[in-house]
Amino acid sequence: MNTSTASAVTNTGTSFGSFGYRSFVLWSLTIVYTLNFIDRILISVMGGPIIAEFGLSNFEFGILSGIGFALFYTLLGIPLASFSERYNRVRIIGICVILWSIATVLCGFAVGFATLLLARLLVGIGEAGCTPPANSLISDYYVPQARPTALGIYAMGVTAGGVIAQLGGGWIIQNFTWREAFIYVGAPGIIIGLIVLFTIKEPPRGYSDPPSTQKEEKTGLTEALNEIFSKPTFWIMAAGATLAAFAGYGLVGFSPLFIQYVHGYSAGETAIMFMAPVGLAGTFGAFLGGFLTQKASLKSETAATWVPGIAFLLCFPLFAIAFFMKQHSLMLVAFMCAAILQYFYLGAQYNIAQAVVSTRSRATSVAVLLFIVNLIGYGLGPPLVGLLADTFTSNYINSAGLAEQITASCSLRDQSLGEAGLTACREAKGYGMQLACAITTGLFAIAGLCFLAAGKTYRKDIYISE
Repeated sequence: MNTSTASAVTNTGTSFGSFGYRSFVLWSLTIVYTLNFIDRILISVMGGPIIAEFGLSNFEFGILSGIGFALFYTLLGIPLASFSERYNRVRIIGICVILWSIATVLCGFAVGFATLLLARLLVGIGEAGCTPPANSLISDYYVPQARPTALGIYAMGVTAGGVIAQLGGGWIIQNFTWREAFIYVGAPGIIIGLIVLFTIKEPPRGYSDPPSTQKEEKTGLTEALNEIFSKPTFWIMAAGATLAAFAGYGLVGFSPLFIQYVHGYSAGETAIMFMAPVGLAGTFGAFLGGFLTQKASLKSETAATWVPGIAFLLCFPLFAIAFFMKQHSLMLVAFMCAAILQYFYLGAQYNIAQAVVSTRSRATSVAVLLFIVNLIGYGLGPPLVGLLADTFTSNYINSAGLAEQITASCSLRDQSLGEAGLTACREAKGYGMQLACAITTGLFAIAGLCFLAAGKTYRKDIYISE
């Protein structure tokens, strides 16, 4: 039963609860985070049918998959995190899971761009109350030495959610409609939210921190923000995480369309044969990144910065080359290897965000990070990559003398274009998508440099004495 002990701050230096119960809580929160990403990523799996039914441009679809979700997700993230610094975190998470699950179901009843956008905004409102309090909970359940692995496991929800969305969504779209996909995927979340409310205990804040850690009274939003603003490590890391999110969410939204346009696979085939294996590789990368960071931290205090930094520098060329490979199996291998390296940073970003602030500012620190990452990375990444693809597509159409025959928003379901027009439409869209995605991968290299730079100030900014 959910027991609130949030008022006590004990700093015992030991993990909270038994190993079995602690593991149950961690995996329950990981399932919640997985559901979080299933519901937000599902729209990318359904992109082809949605674009065709509503006649959307890549930019408009980018709004639905990007800022349409991210706007309220980011705006409400910090207030909800500040609220969770003082009130029961488990209840906040459970209620928000139920809310965003209902909103996901409503996506299936959209009748056009505006109503689908409204439903996506509601999904963002619900999901805003998940990650900051969940990270704060995990930090109170696990001692500092065990947090990199615990947060790495939790971060697996990002890519695990993508895998399940691709596999489940791919199967559903082959057998049902995109509307039914949202209904079938969203409904189970209501039950999961209830399970969270009635099975997870609220631990004392700071319970697992070492006894030497300074005890803090409840802190307000202003005090928490002042503390965060005084930590340069946080902001350098946040810049890298934002660039990685911009590229990552842009590629998640448009890589499936690239495969469909250039390599000729259907939406369902793309999800199951390509995006699901890539997501699975990313899931392994999230865990491996946390594991290697924890091992490296035994010898290097700044491992949380340089392990993901090096991984980003290595994943960039693999991603860039993959978009120009003609052999499908080799392209898939390159995508999977790049995805493993890409997601090394997921646990590290949360670990760094919490390590440089006091126990009472952890949820707010994560919320500020997510505000920046999601507003710029998730909010602007898909629409701007979509706009870039539209621009390259239009350039192709103009240079090939096809302007009187097709436009950048031409539909592959428009039989009035004729066989030649449909072929030209596919080639133009594929060209634009290929260049847009390839250029976007360069942001991973810059993100890697940011994480490496964060290591220069990490020792000075770290709050907890191990």
